[in-house]
Amino acid sequence: MDSAAKDKMQPTIPPGSSCPGPEWPEQERAEQLARGAALKWASGIFYRPEQLARLGQYRSREVQRTCSLEARIKSVVQSYLEGVKTGVRQLAWALEAMQGAREALSQAHGLLRGMAEAAQTLEPVREQVVQHKQLWALSQLLPRLRAVPAAVAHTQTLIDAQRLLEAYVSLRELEQLQEETWAPLGGLELPVFEGLGPLAEALGQAVEAAAGAAGRLAREDPALLVAAVRVAEVDAGRTTSLEQAPRDWRQRCLRALQEGLERIHFGTLPQPGPGALAEWLEALRVALPAELATAEALVAPCCPPHYKVVQLWAHTLHSSLRRCLQQLLERPELGAADTFTLLQWALHVYLGPEMMGSLELGPEADVSHLEPLLTLENVEQLEATFVAKVQASVTQWLQKVLDGEAAEWGREQEPDTDPSGFYHSPMPAIVLQILEENIRVASMVSESLQQRVHDMALSELSAFLRRALGILEMELVYQGLGMCKSDHSSSLSVLQPDWVAPGALAPVEAALDELQRRICRLVLEALLLELQPLFAALPSRQWLSSPELLEGVCERTARFCQDFRHVRNPAVQLLLAEAERTVVLQYLRALMQGRLVCRGADERTQAAERLRQDAAQLRELFLGLGLEESVQCAPVLLALRELLNLRDPTLLGLEVAGLRQQFPDVSEEHVSALLDLRGDVSREQRLAALSSLQVGPQPSPPTGRRALFSLVPTPAPPPSSCLPSGSCA
Repeated sequence: MDSAAKDKMQPTIPPGSSCPGPEWPEQERAEQLARGAALKWASGIFYRPEQLARLGQYRSREVQRTCSLEARIKSVVQSYLEGVKTGVRQLAWALEAMQGAREALSQAHGLLRGMAEAAQTLEPVREQVVQHKQLWALSQLLPRLRAVPAAVAHTQTLIDAQRLLEAYVSLRELEQLQEETWAPLGGLELPVFEGLGPLAEALGQAVEAAAGAAGRLAREDPALLVAAVRVAEVDAGRTTSLEQAPRDWRQRCLRALQEGLERIHFGTLPQPGPGALAEWLEALRVALPAELATAEALVAPCCPPHYKVVQLWAHTLHSSLRRCLQQLLERPELGAADTFTLLQWALHVYLGPEMMGSLELGPEADVSHLEPLLTLENVEQLEATFVAKVQASVTQWLQKVLDGEAAEWGREQEPDTDPSGFYHSPMPAIVLQILEENIRVASMVSESLQQRVHDMALSELSAFLRRALGILEMELVYQGLGMCKSDHSSSLSVLQPDWVAPGALAPVEAALDELQRRICRLVLEALLLELQPLFAALPSRQWLSSPELLEGVCERTARFCQDFRHVRNPAVQLLLAEAERTVVLQYLRALMQGRLVCRGADERTQAAERLRQDAAQLRELFLGLGLEESVQCAPVLLALRELLNLRDPTLLGLEVAGLRQQFPDVSEEHVSALLDLRGDVSREQRLAALSSLQVGPQPSPPTGRRALFSLVPTPAPPPSSCLPSGSCA
């Protein structure tokens, strides 16, 4: 296709005209794409020259197509124009209709304004009509309204006469009349009905008063109680068209029942004073079961079943009693008696068979499922208070007993004795009896209180024994030992029942042992004062040749120990054993002082024989006083005798080793002092004998034998006067 043909196919634009720009970019792009597609189609059709011959055919076909399109477009435009014309015509008709409606509404508005003005002129007429209706209603009810004041007064008279059912019927008739007048009068309250409110309240108070005295009325006038309950129940189903709050007399009746019980039994708390609390609790013990029995037998038949009278009675009494006990606990601390009474009553009597657990009461009266009268905190507080009060009382009492006993035993006259001849004091039995009684009383409350009082008793007994140590004097030695050790020890079993843990009496036993040791020390100190002058001359030449020195010791010891016959076992055995041990220790102490050195074999034989005779004399003395031979210490003298009686000094090592086996506490100083007593031991023999003490392991002391030599001092060796350059043999 040449350029001329292409120019003919291009659309021409009249000169001077301008092509308007596209209304939006998409239109311009669409035109460009269409024009490009047309050019592409034309260039494809007329690309080869032989196809130009068919150009006329294509032109005529395009002309026909164009004419067809123009005809279709004209048809569409014509149809559109006809639709627009129809729409314009309809809009014109609608405008005419709107104008007509507007005129009609304007006329209606004018008519309504006229009717409102007419209605305002008729308002007085309407008020007259209402008044006429009210007057007509009043004219119809006037005969009944005239009788209202008299009916109110009659109803009040019935209430005063406690004719509650008749009063309630009269009241309901009056209230019904009030409801009948209320609607016709448009809610207008007539002054004639102003007395109905106070009248209803008076009847409600009468019902409450009867319910509050239910127990008494059930016995004296059950009809009145039944009437009050029936009034409360009937009124519970009352409905009214008046705008009044519900009276709810049923709840008031139930509340009055409870308040009446509280007022009768718990209106006043017991006043502080001895026995007041116990009397109050005893009165409750009698009154509460009787009250429940009355409720079950008399009050319950007068009330509907849903009242559950017995359960209500039980719960009310229980809760009121619990509240009263809490108020009591808020007071200053109770005394020991009141505390015990309250604990024992609340924990045992209250739920016991003589009170709330009585078989005569029905199952509805069971209060075991309710919360306890005393909380755990209350019980803890009361137990602590009780123990503290009892402890203070016991402490004061024991101190007075101890002071009186000290004065009693300090008299110059002979102490009292029992039929067996032993010194006797009732104090130990009284002390333990009082402590045991406190423990027994506490066991009536609870195991925890029993344990607390038991621990307190042991503590006070230990303190009592410690105080006894502080005031013990010499004149109480013999009597005090029999009183505080023997009697107490034999009676302590009452303070250790089966439920007490082993070792609980250890502090008391330790205090008793300490008291025993203190008394023994006092005894021994007194004995030593008498024996020390006699032992000052032992050993000596006189001692070798005569038994008079030890005979003096035995005489004084026997005289001193004669008073022991008034002391019971095992204390007397302890005293005799300690006395014998004291004599032997003083004997050993005298031997170790080095006041005698044997001058030959004859004197050594005499000394050995004297030791044998003295041991036998001491043995016979204490056997005669009643001391068992197995606990005596005098056999130590026989062991020393063998050491002195040995003729060959070279064998001293064997004797020293044997002495060490019997008395492991013997020391080199003791052996040296004994060798000095022999007077024939050379330095080498001494060293050989002393070396035998170091041979082998340290032997264990024989069973049951106490230390002796470790309590015997030896004289200090004299200071050496040898110069460093000199020789000391």
